[in-house]
Amino acid sequence: MAPIDSREVRIMPSGLEGSLTIPTEAAAVVVFAHGSGSSRRSPRNVYVAAALQKAGFATLLFDLLTAAEERSREKVFDIPLLASRLLETTEWIKRQKPDWPLGYFGASTGAAAALVAGASNQQVGAIVSRGGRPDLAANALERVMAPTLLIVGGNDEIVIELNRQAYARLRCEKKLTIVPGATHLFEEPGTLDEVVRLATQWFTKHLAAANSGARSNHVH
Repeated sequence: MAPIDSREVRIMPSGLEGSLTIPTEAAAVVVFAHGSGSSRRSPRNVYVAAALQKAGFATLLFDLLTAAEERSREKVFDIPLLASRLLETTEWIKRQKPDWPLGYFGASTGAAAALVAGASNQQVGAIVSRGGRPDLAANALERVMAPTLLIVGGNDEIVIELNRQAYARLRCEKKLTIVPGATHLFEEPGTLDEVVRLATQWFTKHLAAANSGARSNHVH
């Protein structure tokens, strides 16, 4: 399923830069939130996004901070700020496609931002965290309603424990999956493909089935 529409976009009012791709007959969208020190061009997120596009999902990868803000270490780790940018982006895509179910895919600190944003926006239909720090979502965890999948590398021992602690606090439909042999960045052969498989299943279950009839592809 080849993409029919792929473009660079600017998300106002913050002027965030994004990459939007809409495959044929897309009926749902996944918005990506990258981790600290990364960007919308994260090779791992781009890889996952390409796989989701083949499965029929539109994807939006965007920079949570402007170029100037990225130079501030405080802002890079400011989870409430990152969550606010994710919400801003969610409202932008919802204006384009109000009927599309929407999910978040967060990595590292981006996973915490996704959970905080999801806790305050009931339009979010599913959340997937890859090697995330959901513990940084703190008191927002109990308020998350969207079905949430936490994926952690089997060799990422400290992050496994942090995910288990966060998992215990989640009150939504949830699942914690540990990928054997994977470290924090899922660089080992086959491990990122397992992330793709798990994420695709989760989003298909919770997003695609929710709106199989939405088939319009034009974005203003």
